[in-house]
Amino acid sequence: MDTVSTFNQQALKTIDSLKEDLKSIRTGRASPSLVENLVVETYGGQTKLRLLELATIVTDGPSALAILPFDPSVVQDIEKAILKSPLGLTPAVQGTKIIIRIPTLNTEQREKYIKVVGEKVEEKKMIIRNHRDEARKFIKTSLEKKEMSEDEKFRLEKEIDVQSTKYMEEISKIRENKETEIREV
Repeated sequence: MDTVSTFNQQALKTIDSLKEDLKSIRTGRASPSLVENLVVETYGGQTKLRLLELATIVTDGPSALAILPFDPSVVQDIEKAILKSPLGLTPAVQGTKIIIRIPTLNTEQREKYIKVVGEKVEEKKMIIRNHRDEARKFIKTSLEKKEMSEDEKFRLEKEIDVQSTKYMEEISKIRENKETEIREV
């Protein structure tokens, strides 16, 4: 596989990872993605499953989530996992259903979440820069081993740089969208 497509694959994986990370950051709106990856210890601590493997999660209006476990015996385990999570949410058990009201964010919380978004974005940008640098090192080594011409080296480096810039712009757009979402009241 050539250097450019390897770099592209690594960068796309990094961007997908960023999108997943940002899903768990709270906004003022209820979204199943907020809790779907919470790990729930269930069946007497025997099993650890993600919430989406244990229940259907649906929005119940703009500021609430309803969690409908497939097995009613795990309701308490799910409630415990939500309470232990860093999300600061309070579940209300109603029979075999759990309702979570998503409180509106105050300005301080919004700023805190925006800062977290910024940290995650910078972390992913670093990873892409490292992949770019590895690709450039590989190209340089290939030239030194006489496995490619000087022209090919410049063409590949330019292509890597163009792709890198494109991915950085995509990450910036993702960041702007998430920040806008957090700021919405």
